[in-house]
Amino acid sequence: MKPINPHIFTQKIINHYPKEKCHLHWDEKRPWTLLFAVILSAQCTDKRVNMVTPKLFQEFPDLPSFVAKPIEALENIIKPTGFYRNKAKNIKKCAETLLLKHNGKVPDAMHDLINLQGVGRKTANVILWNLFKKNIGFVVDTHIGRISRRVGLTRHINPVKVEQDLMKKISQDQWGSLSHRLIQFGRDFCKAPMPKCSSCFLQDMCPKRGVKKWKYIIKK
Repeated sequence: MKPINPHIFTQKIINHYPKEKCHLHWDEKRPWTLLFAVILSAQCTDKRVNMVTPKLFQEFPDLPSFVAKPIEALENIIKPTGFYRNKAKNIKKCAETLLLKHNGKVPDAMHDLINLQGVGRKTANVILWNLFKKNIGFVVDTHIGRISRRVGLTRHINPVKVEQDLMKKISQDQWGSLSHRLIQFGRDFCKAPMPKCSSCFLQDMCPKRGVKKWKYIIKK
């Protein structure tokens, strides 16, 4: 079967998920809380991060507190998210950089964001869309990479190359919002290792590349 038509694919995802949103909890009055939540989400589920951040942002209510308090206090709170020592080091240094170089504000440019500790293109794209509504790039996490290969929008494994393919094939005004929708689609249908193809709204057009078996859902 041919690769899925990018325009039809985009529209069907939008129709199925009309309301897109980031599932990480953060405080709009403190934009840096989203940045730190995304850093914590590496190799961790949004659900687990959301269990940790209420206490984190209560104990560390502002950027200076991340710099002033012992790193051990930060590590103890974020430990359930995994790789906590490295994440704590990145967050502490990131807070310091925001204060020293950006007047305590989260920058709105890709080159500034990726120069922050613990921030790569994926995190930067999340921040640029959710904080500033800027479609600079396409978020590529494990869900989006997997989906993109299965529907034939890319053959690459490398996230940067996957992003480049998606940016060529999907309209730029959809990059930010579609990423959230695709992540939810990956959680609901296009799961790893076994997707729910028989109940998927894309089943008639999806080439299922790389899918060797899938779940058959019997509707009652």
